[in-house]
Amino acid sequence: MQKVFAMSIAAPFDPASLVFNDAGLIPCIAQDQASGEVLMMAWMNADAVARTLETGKVTYWSRSRQSFWVKGETSGHLQELVDLRVDCDRDCLLALVRQTGAACHTNRRTCFYTAVRNGEEHELMKPME
Repeated sequence: MQKVFAMSIAAPFDPASLVFNDAGLIPCIAQDQASGEVLMMAWMNADAVARTLETGKVTYWSRSRQSFWVKGETSGHLQELVDLRVDCDRDCLLALVRQTGAACHTNRRTCFYTAVRNGEEHELMKPME
């Protein structure tokens, strides 16, 4: 379980203060707030960050569709934002979420279901029923 730390100093947040790549994107890792399980990684742009903070629904930027992607909008596998964290270099985000259903498009709980051990790939979990 993630510990939540409170600081006595708060400052206004501006998504433009983040460090985006040349395509205007920043990686965002989604982690289950209760179990600590790393669920997935996807990209956000400044507008997706702002929408996520405004709605509480994690919103990514789909590079293939060139459009916003609200996680679970079509699948029902929602990600409700609990906390958004910025790393020390301001070039990566961590979204602590309440995950409903599978996080992976393969219908697995996490996108990280393949382990490489002793030079071989091992599938760690099957798709959810």
